Amino acid sequence: MTGGTPKTSITEYWEPKIIPWMSSGEVNKRRITKTDNLISEKGLNNSSARWVKEKSVLIALAGQGKTRGTVAINNIPLTTNQSIAAIVPEKVLHYEFIFQNLIKRYDELRMISSGDGTRGGLNKQIISEVIIPFPDKIEQIKIGNLFCSIDDTITLHQRKLDKLKLLKQGYLHQLFPKNDEEVHSIRFAYFENKWEQRKLGDLLTKNSKKNKDLNVTNVESVSNKTGFTKQTEQFEDYSVASADLSNYYVITEKQFAYNPSRINVGSIAYKAVGDDKSVVSPLYVSFSTKKLLNDGYLWNWFKTTSFQSQRKRLSEGGVRDTLSFNQLSEMLINVPEYLEQEKIGSFFKQMDDAIALYQLKLDKLKSIKQSLLQKMFI
Repeated sequence: MTGGTPKTSITEYWEPKIIPWMSSGEVNKRRITKTDNLISEKGLNNSSARWVKEKSVLIALAGQGKTRGTVAINNIPLTTNQSIAAIVPEKVLHYEFIFQNLIKRYDELRMISSGDGTRGGLNKQIISEVIIPFPDKIEQIKIGNLFCSIDDTITLHQRKLDKLKLLKQGYLHQLFPKNDEEVHSIRFAYFENKWEQRKLGDLLTKNSKKNKDLNVTNVESVSNKTGFTKQTEQFEDYSVASADLSNYYVITEKQFAYNPSRINVGSIAYKAVGDDKSVVSPLYVSFSTKKLLNDGYLWNWFKTTSFQSQRKRLSEGGVRDTLSFNQLSEMLINVPEYLEQEKIGSFFKQMDDAIALYQLKLDKLKSIKQSLLQKMFI
């Protein structure tokens, strides 16, 4: 069955807020314990919204992006909008088994959607014709419980990862004072010297080393999400051998690079100690720090609101914002003595390592689950 939406123009249908009402976008929560919206008794009685029994399988019939075909389980009785179909399992079927089966068949559900495959939609008729092979109820429950346990572990790791990322953001605000602030929220013990405000250009050296001898063939670009990214991985048909790399900049340990003419400029990549040497297009700006500025300290300063606010002010307007090295050099940065910079950089490096470890564990768990889904469901 599908639901409905009370008229938003009638306040009495939405006040008082009593009955849980779910929109299609909320299926991405996977396990529904509460809804973003509530409707009134009048809203329920004067619309196509219907109560959905607890432990039903909910599937998005439409929605933005990847929502269509996504499934969820409601752990509470609720009502839904018309873009969600509720599958209420019969006694011979277990809700968790159906839920996991349909998770595995996400791509299949999108392919059989009506429409052109990109703006199409599912409907009750399509859903009713989906065939789900199933074993006896006891085996269904065991399979469902296995995947439910994996989901719980994934959720736990995701929460830990999110908390660690949030904690890092908090420390970035506290350890890096704004340009107009002299009082620090927190500092490491035994550091009391006053910080200095310097022009970034006084502390940076622009990289001018070209790959003239063609010794380096590892070509990289800068990604907003992953930093330095090998172009052989980013572009399937990319051929390093066919490219003239003699004019490319060589990037070594502790160096930075960014694209000065890219939307959302400020996505700066950093080559950490131990990373492979590479080259980047001459369209990029590459630089390193002088002895007075610690590279780890600078790398984390680029993630602060102080950098972002100055970037917006200094970058040239238009459809594609730009930020030249000269403009970057005009930015002001507060710097403590070098040992304190080093301490701050090392602290965030440890946090980044912990975040990367949690992310790795999370990715492995998701990979294990996907493999089991492929093996255990026909």
